[in-house]
Amino acid sequence: MHVLDDIKTINRQCYLSTGAHKSMGTFNLTRFSEFILLGLSSRPEDQKPFFALFCIIYLVLLMGNLLIILAIHSDPKLQNPMYFFLSILSFADICYTTVIVPKMLMNFLSETKTIAYAECLTQMYFFLVFGNMDSYLLAAMAIDRYVAICDPFHYVTFMSHRHCVLLVSFSIAVSCLHSLLHVLLVNRLTFCASNVIRHFFCDVYPVLKLSCSSTFINELVAMTEGLASVMAPFVCIIISYLQILIAVLKIPSAAGKRKTFSTCSSHLTVVTLFYGSISYVYFQPLSSYTVKDQIATIIYTVLTSMLNPFIYSVRNKDMKQGLDKLINRIKSQISKLSSTESNRIRGR
Repeated sequence: MHVLDDIKTINRQCYLSTGAHKSMGTFNLTRFSEFILLGLSSRPEDQKPFFALFCIIYLVLLMGNLLIILAIHSDPKLQNPMYFFLSILSFADICYTTVIVPKMLMNFLSETKTIAYAECLTQMYFFLVFGNMDSYLLAAMAIDRYVAICDPFHYVTFMSHRHCVLLVSFSIAVSCLHSLLHVLLVNRLTFCASNVIRHFFCDVYPVLKLSCSSTFINELVAMTEGLASVMAPFVCIIISYLQILIAVLKIPSAAGKRKTFSTCSSHLTVVTLFYGSISYVYFQPLSSYTVKDQIATIIYTVLTSMLNPFIYSVRNKDMKQGLDKLINRIKSQISKLSSTESNRIRGR
């Protein structure tokens, strides 16, 4: 009964938000002023458990990535290109999930689950920006590992602070232009059949499925420019690691091979999670995009961003030491503040 009521409510909202009215057997339709995000489930009993789960995940994600950023900027041992890129990646992950998760949490507790048309396009734009930034930053980190292992004598020259800043600036510029192109192409479409997005945020493919005008150009651009934008950093990562593998195989001792390749294990784990889930969702035609792809979307949007701090801290000795120093410093400051407060209370 709850599901039937939800469907009736959604259909009623679809009708009202289009401004449609029947006249002479036809519909006079106007552009939607808002969409309805169907979310992960339409069952009322699922909403609060989902809210609690994703609220915990989001808080852990924020805390973990903020600790990574603070640890890197407060520890002199972590002032090198690899950790510079990692701090930017952590910042991008915070922004990436903040574009999606707060709205999703609000919708878990809301009956309407609406999102304004302009807000939907804005969410889509920033989601694409930070998602693409992640892929280019992962490529920059792979280049850093390649230079450190294959050409260590020129590492300081090639991976200077100026070059690192240029790599980050390039990733931001390309991501912004890529996102702007796709959002402008979506904005030219007409939506008149339904305004119910069968997803938990305004992703490109679920929105395209609602269009009653031709999406041929959108799909063509997605499968050419979009594919190139995603594959370029991935190819860069593959080439870098092939070169690293060749260099590692030339090391005579097994211990030396393990030690060298261990510096890449954290990065390889993150790349596998990120690109594995992205390829499952986007490397397919629009017609085959289904609700099942939401699970893969959750992996690369939320879970990967939450796991990154754990992957880099557990499998990286320097990062673990930097986090320990930061946590001890925070504990020391808290104990000082508490002792000062207790002395002030006794003085009264």
